[in-house]
Amino acid sequence: MRSVRRMAAIWVILALMAGCITVKVSVFEEPGPLKEKVVSGSGPDKILLLDVSGMIMETAPRRGLGLPGLSLPARIKEELEKAAKDKHIKAVVVRLNSPGGTVSASDVIYHEIMAFKKEHHLPVVACLMGLATSGGYYVAQAGDVIVAQPACITGSIGVLAMKFNFKGLMDKVGVESELVKSGRWKDFWSPFKPATPEEKRMMQAIIDDFYRSFVEVVVAGRNMTPDQVRRVADGRIFTAAQAKELKLVDDIGYLDDAIKLARTKAGLTEAKVVRYHRPGAYKPTIYSLASLAEEWQDWLGPQFLYMWWPGEM
Repeated sequence: MRSVRRMAAIWVILALMAGCITVKVSVFEEPGPLKEKVVSGSGPDKILLLDVSGMIMETAPRRGLGLPGLSLPARIKEELEKAAKDKHIKAVVVRLNSPGGTVSASDVIYHEIMAFKKEHHLPVVACLMGLATSGGYYVAQAGDVIVAQPACITGSIGVLAMKFNFKGLMDKVGVESELVKSGRWKDFWSPFKPATPEEKRMMQAIIDDFYRSFVEVVVAGRNMTPDQVRRVADGRIFTAAQAKELKLVDDIGYLDDAIKLARTKAGLTEAKVVRYHRPGAYKPTIYSLASLAEEWQDWLGPQFLYMWWPGEM
């Protein structure tokens, strides 16, 4: 009997080696569709709670074994796509708690919310939580109304570009960079050499262009003149009370107040507040699957940031 079992085991091993038998082992949970979770309320109608928290980046946090997770623009895009298919969604509350992030990721999220609002004609209320500065405030401009929590810090309207300069460190350890390039500016803003005055002037021109775009978004979102916006768009941060006085927010209140306001604007007497979630998996969208190269770019390449940066490291 023992010899029979041994022979059977040998045949199984040979079959596996020959590719005749395929065994699928799932190390990670298979991606599935978004699930709806009722947070509060009742009734057939719904208010979608859209969460924009943390750094606003195109790159996604890594999961186990270095596999990519879901970037913030990708998640927002997918949640809005799901909401677009639900006729019971009557309003959106965007909960913002972010110091900002990259220019492009902030603009993508703003664009997606604006496109959703324009197509479906639903009220959008932005609620600024503890911190909603720079890119976080940029995204808030997609709201018809902005509510700020009493202890919120907001503002920091502006742009910065940063890089690490490794030249001094490389000199200390005896490492030199060698580069062959096709044009004078191909290594513009390289982290392996200090920026020249001309490079700084070129970078300033780019920053000024992004700054104009930021001002235009706030002008449109807050119904202010360009001069009014520029007077407060020098990078300063504001408390909720200061922001209201400067017309950067409409009201001071809590998330419950923002939800009530969304319900009123949608003409509802009652509604469920819902969120979307997917435990441990995700479905790709056009903004998904940031590559490892893009993560290195976060550290080595130029970064244009709508972000509050308190000071030098």
